[in-house]
Amino acid sequence: MTTKDDTNRKYSSVLVDGIQKAPARSMLRAVGFEDKDFQRPQVGIASTWSQVTPCNIHINGLADEVAKGVYGVDAKPVIFNTITISDGIANGYQGMKYSLVSREVIADSVETVVGCQGFDALITLGGCDKNMPGCLIAMARLDRPSLFIYGGTIKPGKNHTDIVSVFEAVGANARGDLSEVEVIAIEKSAIPGPGSCGGMYTANTMASAIEALGMSLPGSSAQEAVSAEKRTDCQHAGQAIRWLIENNVKPSDIMTRQAFENAITVVIAFGGSTNAVLHLLAMADAVGVELTIDDFTEIGKRVPVLADLRPSGRYLMSDLIEIGGIAPLMKRLLDKGLLHGDCLTVNGKTLAENLAGVEDYPPGQKIIMPFDKPLKADSHLRILRGSLAPTGAVAKISGQEGMKFTGKARVFNSEEESMAAILSGAVVAGDVVVIRYEGPKGGPGMREMLSPTSAIMGRGLGNEVALITDGRFSGGSHGFVVGHITPEAMVGGPIAVIEDGDTIVIDAEKDEINLLVSAEEMQQRLSAWQAPEPNVKRGVLAKYAKTVGSASEGAVTDAF
Repeated sequence: MTTKDDTNRKYSSVLVDGIQKAPARSMLRAVGFEDKDFQRPQVGIASTWSQVTPCNIHINGLADEVAKGVYGVDAKPVIFNTITISDGIANGYQGMKYSLVSREVIADSVETVVGCQGFDALITLGGCDKNMPGCLIAMARLDRPSLFIYGGTIKPGKNHTDIVSVFEAVGANARGDLSEVEVIAIEKSAIPGPGSCGGMYTANTMASAIEALGMSLPGSSAQEAVSAEKRTDCQHAGQAIRWLIENNVKPSDIMTRQAFENAITVVIAFGGSTNAVLHLLAMADAVGVELTIDDFTEIGKRVPVLADLRPSGRYLMSDLIEIGGIAPLMKRLLDKGLLHGDCLTVNGKTLAENLAGVEDYPPGQKIIMPFDKPLKADSHLRILRGSLAPTGAVAKISGQEGMKFTGKARVFNSEEESMAAILSGAVVAGDVVVIRYEGPKGGPGMREMLSPTSAIMGRGLGNEVALITDGRFSGGSHGFVVGHITPEAMVGGPIAVIEDGDTIVIDAEKDEINLLVSAEEMQQRLSAWQAPEPNVKRGVLAKYAKTVGSASEGAVTDAF
């Protein structure tokens, strides 16, 4: 069989053209290819569907809508799956160690399938937060025409509750403010159906960042999972991917340094998750763009926090969607000169062109603040350094909890130890909870500390207790929290030698985190420290621990 010479089939033609490729065509006929399909560009559609989590339970249906749109522009869609895990389910136990690891597994698996099958282009659909940067990392590595589709946010639960409401109810129960019956009632009504966690937590943060980056269609990040708008978003992906193919526009053409600056700006303005620091660094590394944690500091000096969204604020993503989504705020940022409007996006237009016709938010809305009355005049994401974090740490300081905290260390070598102490009442006002050996190598896997931070909030200690860790935080975490402390404990960072009762000073105005121990005493402690045995010695966690880099560089696994 001979097919037409089509430059739009840069990769697939090698696999299906000519008599020698009859075996490959024979295999493909069995999965639904017809003669004309061999003459079309092949578009891989990576679906993260599973029954594991509400974030992704609906994505198979969305993938079908994407396939219809692709076929409608004379390209051949091929749906395949990759994994997902659920942070919301896994938080608080050992299984959470697989969460950040899954980002790398997803990136590796998508790259593997596309690289092997010779797809000419790639569309990915993600919901829960790790599969989103995982998909973008794969796109960057492959560097062929690609775009991302967000699965969409969940609807609010009863009484405007969400998953963080359930976590905090557990802490309130421990304090005696809620009965078990009341906690169960919240549990049963907070998650009403499909979609990603409802606040400006990591999923909605990353969706917004990816749209600002130019790698998803306008509006994709601010749509409910179950909505006509989300189905339309999927169908329109076909037209966009066809344009990308015909013009040979690749992720490296879109994911530029200026585009990443746009993404960071949007994350800050919306009060987004600290996980965005990890993920944007990793995505930039994959596409070869130089980006460091210090860029978050520099951009943060000029960008205010303007969105009153959970976890620190009052509103959910669904509330923001009702008043226009993220586009009007992006338009305001552009008009203020805070976004690079000439960056290319996946629909072939520049960011400025996409925002040109966007109307402002309706008068009287209370979710997005004006520039002259920001929730915080500069970034809530603070990159701290000092004797406790020589190579950096990431704090999430909304300003509501204050800008400085001094307290006595309460040291725990695992999340479980800290939770027991918090729930029992052993952690009291003035404590700095230290959770170590939870970093990328030490966990291994860098677990989120949503359970401890929620327990602290639920016990009413949110403004009276700080928590620091070489692990990380959920987008749902709030309070005086500092994560990503580097070097981590497992490699002998200063956090490894903190002792109970040591004084710790966190200063988000000076961007410092210090242990008030003399240099001589610190050196003695570090000299006496010995690395513990690894928690795991085989399997994916062990492989991850051996290859993962510092959290301050995105916790990437391929920087050999």
